[in-house]
Amino acid sequence: MGAQYDSEVVYHSMKEDLIKQGVIYTDMETAVREYPELVKQHFMKCVPVHDHKFVALHGAVWSGGSFVYVPKGIKVDIPLQSYFRLNSPESGQFEHTLIIVDEGASLHFIEGCSAPKYNKVNLHAGCVELYVKDNAYLRYSTIENWSKNMLNLNTKKAIVGKNAQVDWVTGSFGSKISMLYPMSILNGEGAKTEYTGISFAGGGQNLDNGFKVIHNAPNTSSVVNAKSISKNGGKCTYRSLVRIGENAKKSKSSVSCESLMLDDISISDTIPVNDIRTDEVEFSHEAKIGKISDKTIFYLMSRGLSEEDAKAMIVRGFAYPISKELPVEYAVEMNNLINLELEGAIG
Repeated sequence: MGAQYDSEVVYHSMKEDLIKQGVIYTDMETAVREYPELVKQHFMKCVPVHDHKFVALHGAVWSGGSFVYVPKGIKVDIPLQSYFRLNSPESGQFEHTLIIVDEGASLHFIEGCSAPKYNKVNLHAGCVELYVKDNAYLRYSTIENWSKNMLNLNTKKAIVGKNAQVDWVTGSFGSKISMLYPMSILNGEGAKTEYTGISFAGGGQNLDNGFKVIHNAPNTSSVVNAKSISKNGGKCTYRSLVRIGENAKKSKSSVSCESLMLDDISISDTIPVNDIRTDEVEFSHEAKIGKISDKTIFYLMSRGLSEEDAKAMIVRGFAYPISKELPVEYAVEMNNLINLELEGAIG
């Protein structure tokens, strides 16, 4: 059953200026009708339908989503924003986001996702395709706040050109099961990517998240900074792939994973795959797993904070590297979601 959901495309008051610059920002159905050649050239090319079975399902039944095209040399100074909400129980949501940032252009795109609590299981199998052409820049930020009956099986990929860069900023909250591994494919010499993400798993949740990057050209670079928080028996897994090909000489990759467990019954795993096929690279991987220090909590309580407030302060500090990468209103929302998770009030 296809989902009945509201898709709000939030335009800034300067949208007329964007139109004058040739920026296209619309829903996917309109893009298929009005810009068929542009869509046909890119649709399901970055994420082919044979990638895995949920992509095949998505390709068959997709509906809704956002389409953005930024012409050559255009710098979009304000973030463009979309919001998806699943409003039907026991249903699926299959929105498709297609973003094309042409040569020398730049864009920050923010996507929010949520769903109310139902007694039935829902499926989210959306798809995001990002094309960042030569010398272009794209920052793609997502805050996902699903209810805890959601199966979040989203697929996201970016193809990055010469001296271009794509940055991913991700906050993952809610959902019963999440399997999400954004991928950057660095095809152009000098291409760069950065991933900054956080996930928070409470009781009954299994959040299996991570990042994949393929270095296909020389002098490419990737930086990964992943954090996870688990409580009340929640399970967080960081699953990654870094592949540096034989022709990607003088490339650099740095991976950092940090996990914070708030009790003795939660689980945190790190499962990296590092496939380095040339000697002429710089590569590092660092993983840390720990608990909140009783001494730290005692110190903060001695300064007048309650135990709950002390824990919340420590968790917010742990998440700060991610929240600082977001616009202020989204950083505030993320901190609110962290507080709600600590209280067990989501889903």
